[in-house]
Amino acid sequence: MSQYVEETYATQLLAQATTKVGYLLKERVGHVTDFLDAVSRVGAGGAALDPEVVSQLLARRRTTGRFGDLSPREQEVLALMAQGHSNAAIASRLVITEGAVEKHITSLFARLGLADTGTTHRRVLAVLAYLAQRADRAH
Repeated sequence: MSQYVEETYATQLLAQATTKVGYLLKERVGHVTDFLDAVSRVGAGGAALDPEVVSQLLARRRTTGRFGDLSPREQEVLALMAQGHSNAAIASRLVITEGAVEKHITSLFARLGLADTGTTHRRVLAVLAYLAQRADRAH
């Protein structure tokens, strides 16, 4: 269960599992019986996907380039990261929580293909890629 549709997570979840998989939105599970039915389907080897999750995944706009997959909010967060702002400063500027900033950063790392290797600093790599992309557009 999730509070909102996180396309990167949903895509990874569905790519890794073909059975016993579920992705439901908390606000849309209106009745306990609906939830129990979904849990039973998943437990029996089926799937339970919220229609909104399916809709967003199917409607996801495909664009070229690594940065085309970033949501507008992720692009804002990355731009502020490139300006050297901390998570707290980004949250303040965008009037969101620090937790939301962290989720956007985690999502943009995944969309940019920046895995946590333990030997690199993904924040720096994301900013360098962003700056290189901006420089390419300027030329």
